[in-house]
Amino acid sequence: MSHLRGRERAKYVEKMFSTIAVRYDLLNSIMTGHLHHRWRRKAVNLGINELTGISLDVATGTGDFAIELLRYPKISHVIGIDFSPNMLRIAKEKTNKNGVGAKTTFLLGDAIKLPFASESFVSVTSGFSLRNFIDVAGSLKEMNRVTQPGGRLVILEITPMRNKGIFSKLFHFYFDRIVPLIGALMAKDREAYTYLPESVKNFPDAKQLAIMIEQAGWVGVTYEKIGMGSVAIHLGRKI
Repeated sequence: MSHLRGRERAKYVEKMFSTIAVRYDLLNSIMTGHLHHRWRRKAVNLGINELTGISLDVATGTGDFAIELLRYPKISHVIGIDFSPNMLRIAKEKTNKNGVGAKTTFLLGDAIKLPFASESFVSVTSGFSLRNFIDVAGSLKEMNRVTQPGGRLVILEITPMRNKGIFSKLFHFYFDRIVPLIGALMAKDREAYTYLPESVKNFPDAKQLAIMIEQAGWVGVTYEKIGMGSVAIHLGRKI
């Protein structure tokens, strides 16, 4: 699948996520030791806590970031956009179950061409999804376009570990060998969970991604590594 490019890759990723949508949350919890919810909460705490208005969650998946955003009373509504109808269906069910369905809207769409007017949102978030975009730089610019002056960007993403330390070796062994096995056993889809480590290997590391975010027009860009360096939270501000 590493040979796929452009729209062909987008169609492959869309089909893959639609296939695994039903077991996506369970597998996320298993693979992260139930830490992914804590990481989302930390990301929101760092980037959103003083903002007031409507937030956009890009590639919202099953809606976990939307739920975290709505823990803050000043976030009046969250619009989640994703290219997988199956993911969006689960997101709607989950937000209703969590009592925030009335404050969420889920739409089918693409990060490279967001269907919103400029300066529409007080914040834009994206969790564990940026590496799946066919045009990361273009998507970061689109996120900047739809954000209000003074608004924030929050990116939560797995980051490649390219050093030679012991944890890096353990991380690569886990991702390259164990994750596909978990996918085969739990989701009956080894290919989808072989794609996961491949997508991380080919993605910019935290420092490189920070530079890309700045080049997309964001200022005050910072990042913090968590998960023993395997995950990064990137923050940016719109001027």
